Amino acid sequence: MEEKRRKRKEREKENRRNTILKAARKLFFERGFKSVTVDNIAAKAEVSKGSIYLCFESKEEIYTQILIAENVSLYERIKNFSTIEASASELLLEFSRIYVDFFLSDKELFRILMTFMMQTGHMHLTEEQSAELIRSTNENIKIISQIIQKGIDAREFSPQINVWKMQNAIWGMLNGIISLFLFIGNPAKRMERIHSTVQESMKVFIRGLKA
Repeated sequence: MEEKRRKRKEREKENRRNTILKAARKLFFERGFKSVTVDNIAAKAEVSKGSIYLCFESKEEIYTQILIAENVSLYERIKNFSTIEASASELLLEFSRIYVDFFLSDKELFRILMTFMMQTGHMHLTEEQSAELIRSTNENIKIISQIIQKGIDAREFSPQINVWKMQNAIWGMLNGIISLFLFIGNPAKRMERIHSTVQESMKVFIRGLKA
């Protein structure tokens, strides 16, 4: 009987935690990180402020957990990507498609990620929170390096390439194009425009990698 009560309380806490994260994500997207308070999150989630502090230490931790969970979700989809039997060029094009689709399916998440990347110093995250966010983000970026290295090993790409710099350049290109077009222009054509621009840009990178 005691075990059943314990499990029920754990389920209730997990459900409350997920409700808080869902409400917080919506508010961060609508108002930006700085403008959202714990009181706002409590009202949106329809829980007490005390309930939030039973699950999270701060607004910063809530923000951090949203991003880490999504980073892990993306990593699970791409972690073995470089081992697929295909050329490195094909893998880079497919990686780009998956990356864009991931954020096009959740525009809130992309805006939250960009806020973190551009305003880290103003968010007052703990060292542990910041380190975990950076680590989980870098896990995804490193997949690009693995694909590039596969191309070098197969003599598809030039051995003179600085893999680390090229990884960051490609990642920056992907985020830059999504940022440019995600919230402007004809909504019906945004997805097609972003995908076509990313694919054409990646082909330019690939030509450079082969040079």
